[in-house]
Amino acid sequence: MIETPNEIRDTIRLRFAKIAQSPHDRPSFAIGPDSAKKLGYDPAEIAGLPATVTESFAGVGNPFGLGELRTGETVLDFGCGAGMDSIIAARRVGPTGRVVGVDATEEMIAKARANAATVGVANVEFHHGEADRLPVANELVDVVISNGAFNLCFDKPAVLAEVYRVLKPGGRLQMADVLLGDDVAESEVERKGAWSD
Repeated sequence: MIETPNEIRDTIRLRFAKIAQSPHDRPSFAIGPDSAKKLGYDPAEIAGLPATVTESFAGVGNPFGLGELRTGETVLDFGCGAGMDSIIAARRVGPTGRVVGVDATEEMIAKARANAATVGVANVEFHHGEADRLPVANELVDVVISNGAFNLCFDKPAVLAEVYRVLKPGGRLQMADVLLGDDVAESEVERKGAWSD
């Protein structure tokens, strides 16, 4: 049975709501602090964060490996999940910088807000929203980061248009994601399961 786009979105949201609420019920893909360390995050930086901040991390790479964030920059994290990357970014841009996290899963946003309060970062805010309709003003952002969210978006050109809209001239996108290569057989794709696996 072929799922409609709305059914797929609902499945993705439910899957990530479960990761926010029950991160120790392991999904079929890697999550948590050990996954972050394997993806190239500084082990000391990850170890220095409370478990609630890292336990629901569901990224697929390390967007910070693509370029340093500078003091005072404004960063947008779309698909921010429970806020680990947003919190790291908030620390790196310092009190004169700002981070805006956006996620389509309300449970992740609630957890991200709680995590930011736990860590005590005041220069980060979180909003429930979609990547193809970002709740951010035009040309506000110096850097857009994303970690494993772009592949879950249906209208990728619309998402990239939104990224372009919110970036200041000369701004940059630092994105880690998964790709489906040309050498992957259709039978292998069918075995992978749901969009969020």
